[in-house]
Amino acid sequence: MTEREQSLFDAPPIAEQERMVEAILFAATDPMTVAELERRLPHGCDAAEALAYLRRRYEGRGVRVVRVGEAWAFRTASDLGHLMQKEVVEQRKLSRAAIETLAIIAYHQPVTRAEIEEIRGVAVSRGTIDQLLEMEWIRFGRRRMTPGRPVTFVVTETFLDHFGLESARDLPGLKDLRAAGLLDNRPLPGSLQSSDEEDENPSGQSELFAEE
Repeated sequence: MTEREQSLFDAPPIAEQERMVEAILFAATDPMTVAELERRLPHGCDAAEALAYLRRRYEGRGVRVVRVGEAWAFRTASDLGHLMQKEVVEQRKLSRAAIETLAIIAYHQPVTRAEIEEIRGVAVSRGTIDQLLEMEWIRFGRRRMTPGRPVTFVVTETFLDHFGLESARDLPGLKDLRAAGLLDNRPLPGSLQSSDEEDENPSGQSELFAEE
């Protein structure tokens, strides 16, 4: 008997492995990758297989096992989200400048500050970038292999999780946004005839990027 066969023989039954993965994900504060689950399970366990069983068991339930980027987490079923709303919700509004910057990063990542400014047509303040970084909706990406090696920005798994997306490829198209009433017919960033200063007025912002 090979070492792998012996480890599989010694591993707990798959039903017990499924219970272990369920317990780990339930207690985790952040989504966990298969590799992270594997490290927590006893030797010989198959985290991917246990996770597949767990996902099937929670299909159609009030909570589901969902993919967030390359990781997995328990989340309330999307059609039941309205039950979690509070009577009074304090919202942290984003300025229009922050909304446009976030949208450009989401749809054009990885993108540099200079590229964001070229698309928006105005300078991007440091405060706008800092706010999005503090919210953990964007992070630094790889540096461009160009003179000066500028840093790029990409959206984070926190951003994807907030909007219920598996990856940035799942972002809605412009037609979808307009059909859902989340985008009006104003010119998009890049064709804006803006002043040299950013509009920091949060009024009229798209609901898509209003933090809940």
